[in-house]
Amino acid sequence: MLDIGLSGTEEIYFATFHLGIDGGIEVTVSHNSMNYSGMKLVRKGARPISGDTGLRDVQRHEAARGSYKQISVLDAYVDRLMSYIDLVNFTQPMKLVINSGNGTAGHVIDEIEKLFQQANMPVSFIKVHHKADGNFPNRIPNPLLLECRKDTSDAVRNHQADMGIAFDGDFDRCFLFDEHAEFIEGYYIVGLLAEAFLKKEPGEKIIHDPLLTWNTVDVFTKAGGIPVMSKTGHAFKERMREEDAVYGGEISAHHYFRDFAYCDSGMIPWLLAVKGQTLSQQVEERMTAFPCSGEINSKIHNAHEKINKIRNEYEVEGCTLELNDGISIAYKEWRLNLRIQIPSH
Repeated sequence: MLDIGLSGTEEIYFATFHLGIDGGIEVTVSHNSMNYSGMKLVRKGARPISGDTGLRDVQRHEAARGSYKQISVLDAYVDRLMSYIDLVNFTQPMKLVINSGNGTAGHVIDEIEKLFQQANMPVSFIKVHHKADGNFPNRIPNPLLLECRKDTSDAVRNHQADMGIAFDGDFDRCFLFDEHAEFIEGYYIVGLLAEAFLKKEPGEKIIHDPLLTWNTVDVFTKAGGIPVMSKTGHAFKERMREEDAVYGGEISAHHYFRDFAYCDSGMIPWLLAVKGQTLSQQVEERMTAFPCSGEINSKIHNAHEKINKIRNEYEVEGCTLELNDGISIAYKEWRLNLRIQIPSH
């Protein structure tokens, strides 16, 4: 067994494919409170392990005595991250707020900061809740919750920063705030990242989820890409591999990259989002053309019954119905996606 120490989920993905070993395990609470730790498992090549691809075998397997060694892949991992950026975009003075949520992102941010300083890049980092602390003294690290966005917004505003970046606990997701301290929905970030890849590699396939689609499909098509819809979760990663997609994005802020073993990364997106324009300038046109409510979550009883009732009410002649992930009903002027989500705890 090789122990890489305190790490985010994508560091386990990276170590597994970079070292060419048989599998990896990340122990994490992800974006939940400390009472709900679990494991994320991958097999060789950082391919996901699910109930259909070996998880039951792992449960039945008896542990055998083996060796134990502590190693570090941090330098190699950060080098891979830096390979995604255009250094020209980091030559102008800028302030970046980084909220690690007391999760595991801090040590990676520190290494990136060192590299920027060595290269004399005029980038300053304002670190919020930077120290890893599994007790999460400043709320659970889940920026999808409105109450978990305030500290990042406040820091951007107070420091007059150019952009805010907030991570969940194991930093496989990142959430972006513009220079006005406004939270930018992941819907629009998917479009931005897709455009960046399609400029370099037109004609490539891009995977997207079915929750919000109009802006996504419009951006992909105009940029010369081929949009492919997939369910979220492990199915998304497998679809990335099946289609050999250059990039895939979910509005939940999971972003997947072919050159990162088709895995999701929370560090690569913000590095790519730093450009000559401000973040608000990059998304303004798309937000105007395709406004969205964002994800709205409600706890209800008899969920299936209520979804069927909504379907019966709104599935009328002239609409389009999709059943890829929950139900999606589209009219000429608006679209909704409704799905049941089982709580992670």
